[in-house]
Order: sequence, then C-alpha cells, then structure tokens
Amino acid sequence: MTAEYLAADLAGKPAALTELAQRFPRWDPYAALPALLEDEPASVRFLGLGAARYACEVAAARLRRGGVAAHTDFSTSTEEPPAGPETLVVAVSLGGGQRELHAVLDRYVGRSPVIVLAPDQDAVVGRYADLLVPLRAGEEGSGLGCRAYQHALALLLLLGHRLGAPSSGGSANFPGLVRRVANASRVLLESAPEWVPEAAKVLDSPDGVHLVAPAERLASAQQAVQVLRRGPIRVAHSAETGEWSHTDRHLAAVTDYRALLFAGSTYDQRFAEHLGQLRGAFVAVGPTPGRERVPGVALSVRYPGDGDPDVSLLTEPLVAELLAAHWWERSGR
Repeated sequence: MTAEYLAADLAGKPAALTELAQRFPRWDPYAALPALLEDEPASVRFLGLGAARYACEVAAARLRRGGVAAHTDFSTSTEEPPAGPETLVVAVSLGGGQRELHAVLDRYVGRSPVIVLAPDQDAVVGRYADLLVPLRAGEEGSGLGCRAYQHALALLLLLGHRLGAPSSGGSANFPGLVRRVANASRVLLESAPEWVPEAAKVLDSPDGVHLVAPAERLASAQQAVQVLRRGPIRVAHSAETGEWSHTDRHLAAVTDYRALLFAGSTYDQRFAEHLGQLRGAFVAVGPTPGRERVPGVALSVRYPGDGDPDVSLLTEPLVAELLAAHWWERSGR
C-alpha cells in the first residue's frame, strides 16, 4: 500500500461511478429479488466488518424509517437470531473480512435468503449467496477499498429502496444519483490542489483529527477514520454532531482539537460555538441548514449537489480520503 496507489484509486472514482451508472437499465442487480422473496421480508439482517458495516448501518436505518425491521451486526457476532424464509440476510464485503462472513453465513445457507455484495463475481464468499451483487468498483491498488465502499453504499441504498425504504434526495433515480456523485467527485478531485493543503494545515495536530457528522451520515465520518488510520496511520476519531457537545467537547478542552465537520446537522452551529470557545479549529464540508457556511469555520469545502443528502453521503468521504493521501505522501511511508 502506498500513497500513490491511494491517489490513483481516488482519481478513478468518477470513471468507475460513470461506468456503474451506464450499466442501467440493462443490468439490474436486484432483478431476482421478487423470485428470492415470496413476500416482503419480516426482517433484514445486515452483516459486515469495518467500512462495510458502516454502509450497512445506513441501509438498515433507512429501512427502519420505512417500517421494516432491519438491523446490522458485526459478522464476527456469535448471536444467532432466528433464521427462516422471512428473514433476509444481506452480507457485504469490500474485499476483506470474508473469513468472518463465511462463518456467519454458514448458519443461514438453506434457511434464509442470502444476498452478498462483494467486489466481483469470483469472490469466495459468493458461494453462500442466493443473489450475488458485484460492486463493479474495479481493482484498487491501495487496498483501502475507497471505491468499493462508495459503490457498496450506493447499491445498498438501491436495495433499501426496493425493499420499501423511503426515498431520500435522489435515491429514487439510481443512475441519475450515481452520475451526480461522479460529477461531484470529479469537481472535488480537480479542485483538490486549491483546498487540500489549506485543509491539511488547519487539521494538523499532535492530538489527531476528529471527524464529525450528523447521525444520518455518521458513516462518512467512520469511513474517514478507517482510511486515516490505515493509510497515513493518523490518530482519528468519529463523533455525531449533536452528541459531540455531550462527549467529545470535553476532549477539546484539554487537547489541540481539530475537526473535519460533515455539515448538515441542525447542531452544526452549537458545535461551532462550543469548539470556538475552546479554541479549537475545524474545516466544514458542505452547507449547514439555512446558511452556505458554518459560522466560525476556518475553511469550507463545497461541491455540486452538496445540498442533497444522498449526494453528500456518497461523495463527502472523498474529502477525508484526499487528505489521507496528502498526509500519507508527506509521511514518507
């Protein structure tokens, strides 16, 4: 794994997304869903590790808002909820964690319908699937799976829509949403030389960096933490924006606190006020409700479509991923 490989993986995001969008409507990854399920599932169990699990959490939360009993578990969990034809199991691998998925899916083969999202058709974990959905993100030299995460999350949003999750932003028009994300990603990549060095300077701290996001998009912060820890090996932590004032705020009182805020929460302004009082600094990604910029921000990073929650969910991790590539390159590792 090298910074150069990560930079190349990120540069390939727009093309990979465009190729995914162009496969529709000729390719429908869930065309077999009606044959797989006799009726609407009574429950949906999502399984994954790391970034795959974070993406699953988003899909499960949306299904719950649609009245579907859905939850996410670690694929290492020893819990065995009831299995049966009324329980749909959705397992996600971004390339790693397949051994753990093998163990947990053994419990469901022949008992519950199983959907597996995996990097390609040849993934070993696919042998457990009644329906195998390839991520079609292409090979990633860095091994960090940034494109795989983005594609898995997009395909999980589509699955949720098919299972009854309410539409949010552009999720009802899946190819259109993916094209918008490709365009937003392209703009961030092209403008990176203008904002990445400044953002890196603001966020550089001996105490690490904190990634803060609203509950509905907490996966963005969690994915960012994974890439920052695994690539440049930086200390990184995630927090939910509204909860921040009750938890992480205390760390800001005793450390050189720097944060990357994925804006959009009604609690953005409170976060900014409290962090300002504690002499911390932050960079914001996207607009805040009712304003184009979060008050007190050191730098605001914007991109087309950042007012759409689905475009933001699928695009904004790229900001942290580009920072990870920048810091990794300068670390000399």
